[in-house]
Amino acid sequence: MSARAVSSLKGQFLIAMPTLADPNFRQAVTYICEHTPEGALGIVINRPLEMRLREVLAHMGIEPRNPAVGEMPVFLGGPVQPERGFVLHHPPGNWGSVLRVDEELALASSRDILEAMARGEGPRQALVALGYAGWGAGQLEQELAANAWLSAPAERRIIFETPWEQRWQAAAALLGIDLAHVSHEIGHA
Repeated sequence: MSARAVSSLKGQFLIAMPTLADPNFRQAVTYICEHTPEGALGIVINRPLEMRLREVLAHMGIEPRNPAVGEMPVFLGGPVQPERGFVLHHPPGNWGSVLRVDEELALASSRDILEAMARGEGPRQALVALGYAGWGAGQLEQELAANAWLSAPAERRIIFETPWEQRWQAAAALLGIDLAHVSHEIGHA
């Protein structure tokens, strides 16, 4: 498969195959926020850190008014720039720095969305992540050709409502695949 054979995966899930050994992506589900000929950017949605949003907000000098906001988990969005924060959210809003993925979801990386969330005025649904997953030109296409990933249309329900430990299986189920029955051996027909 050539790099040109893959259309944009923007707005899709990348689901790690059981054979993917990279510890950054073992059993990962990554939501692709941008995919162009220059590369791709995504947020891993099933790697919670041992951290809550209140810790991130405290580091930024922001006090959450609602304790439930402070208890939101923070995810490791990927191995690139793990010190940088991102908020994958619904609905898209007019934040200082936002990448609109589609009509339902956007990725913000500015302080104003976190301030709004702390005031209880943020988006209805949000996943907070530190870092992102990134691929250079043609890199993701090569990984797909090597059977490292499955891709599936994303569902907001899996990102925001499905317990994180069930997201890998739930995303694969969108394709009718039970990953428990997928061989751990790599092969090509």
